[in-house]
Amino acid sequence: MHEEAFNDQDVAESDLVTRRGTFRAVAFRADGHEHMALVYGRTRMRENVLVRVHSECMTGDIFGAMRCECGDQLDAALDRIVAEGAGILIYLRGHEGRGIGLVAKVRTHVLQDEQGMDTLDSATTLGLPVDVRDYTPAARILKHLRVLSVRLMSNNPDKIEALESRGIEVAARVPHLMRPNQHNIGYLTAKRDRLGHDLPQVDVFSADYPTAADR
Repeated sequence: MHEEAFNDQDVAESDLVTRRGTFRAVAFRADGHEHMALVYGRTRMRENVLVRVHSECMTGDIFGAMRCECGDQLDAALDRIVAEGAGILIYLRGHEGRGIGLVAKVRTHVLQDEQGMDTLDSATTLGLPVDVRDYTPAARILKHLRVLSVRLMSNNPDKIEALESRGIEVAARVPHLMRPNQHNIGYLTAKRDRLGHDLPQVDVFSADYPTAADR
């Protein structure tokens, strides 16, 4: 699939000094959203670049919500990139609640808390799709950054398929597993059982944190 190149007016970049070190921050405008790539070390025209494509999650990424693992995954991805000495984190906007938006996501939380629904049933009960995220911007960003192939930090097979169908060579999938807690074990179980995510740690800790269905 051919992806349109970015126009100069839709890209801006500068150094970003963080507590982990200095990244090259590259901002992109695409499809009504503004996305960010944090580039660490040498990645241009390189193969097997360590990459995390991270979907926006305000509640997890900013406020540290424990009902998902998003904030932990964001921190772990940046730590891993720095430890390796090179890599890219792509932060995709417009992906809140797997694409349904912040208000709708919070409404699903009400059903999860009050009626014990999982992350899928709470969406469909409200007449919402389960996952409408578009990874086209991520593919366009990787092509703009001249990455030859990637090792993708992900537990989601659909994300790999989405990138490969858009012309990105995924040389390997790197498991990106977070330890569950009592607030997200049901969420992770639903992602494993109903969305096909590769989450073997759920079985390891399920006895410690029974889901609503087990109570």
